[in-house]
Amino acid sequence: MPLLKKSALFAVVLALFATILTGCSSTDEQATEVTEITVYSGRSEEFIAPFFAQWEAQSGIKLNVRYGDSAELAAQILEEGSNSPADLFLSQDAGSLGAVAEAGLFTQVSAEIASAIPATYVAANRNWVGVTGRARVFAYAPDRLKVLPQSVTDLTKSRYKNQIGIAPTNASFQAFLTALIENKGADFAKNWLKALQANGVKIYAKNSAIVEAIDKGEISIGLVNHYYIWEVSEGLGRAINVKNGFFAPGDLGNLINVSGAGILASSKKYAAAEDLINFLTSAASQAKFVSDTHEYSLISGAAAPAGVPALDQIGAPAVDLAALKNIKATQDLLIEVGLL
Repeated sequence: MPLLKKSALFAVVLALFATILTGCSSTDEQATEVTEITVYSGRSEEFIAPFFAQWEAQSGIKLNVRYGDSAELAAQILEEGSNSPADLFLSQDAGSLGAVAEAGLFTQVSAEIASAIPATYVAANRNWVGVTGRARVFAYAPDRLKVLPQSVTDLTKSRYKNQIGIAPTNASFQAFLTALIENKGADFAKNWLKALQANGVKIYAKNSAIVEAIDKGEISIGLVNHYYIWEVSEGLGRAINVKNGFFAPGDLGNLINVSGAGILASSKKYAAAEDLINFLTSAASQAKFVSDTHEYSLISGAAAPAGVPALDQIGAPAVDLAALKNIKATQDLLIEVGLL
């Protein structure tokens, strides 16, 4: 009889063990059963959609993408809070990522994800990681602008009167202005904006419109990201009368910002979102960003886009990208001076 009892007990233990294993298998299976994730993308559909399509084909997971301005999408996530349907936020600038991270709405990305991206382009707590690099430049007409500015403060000089274009609603411009506020103070930034207005600055809806205006002769210089000259030229199918210019080394006008991604803490599809980030930061995707969108790869030693210097040759200012999170204060200042 004691032997039977032991046998029965052993059978019960085996049954329980099998149940546990079955439960674990179900959990693992459920983890692989993700069929769709939701991405809020501040990157334009025109440029990021091919990358999304390739990942969908590889992963078998459908992407439900909501496109929009990065700052507006960040504000949407802040409003939605833990109820946001987004699993991942892909932003065109670090400031928008920082605003969401500051609210505690991102989860930490593990060190194995985007491991090739240098710490300079990753949040200190790994709440977001950089995906591509974009340098701020001044685009200009070489046949009309003979004296090039050495600093953003030079743009308030009379020689550039009625010749400058900016895009205040653009997230990249707002990120640059945030850096100006962080480094020089709100009063300095406010006075600079007012001086630009007094100097006849012209307002455009987006960076590409600034480059097109320079090519048409409407203005001679504008503040944009480095790849817009390439983008407009590609769109028009011809060379344009616009070049990229860089300010003196260390000037805030040479800010290197990043597009980047963060995973929402409220997401239940963390592994799939991590896989998408790994795909976007892989060597193959990074090389494709350089060739197809003319952005910088963030991988150390990667080739620069054609026609622009390497990242370490730009003379960029030392700016903590995490400090660009205070978009609200920047937008309030733009509203105060009448540029928003």
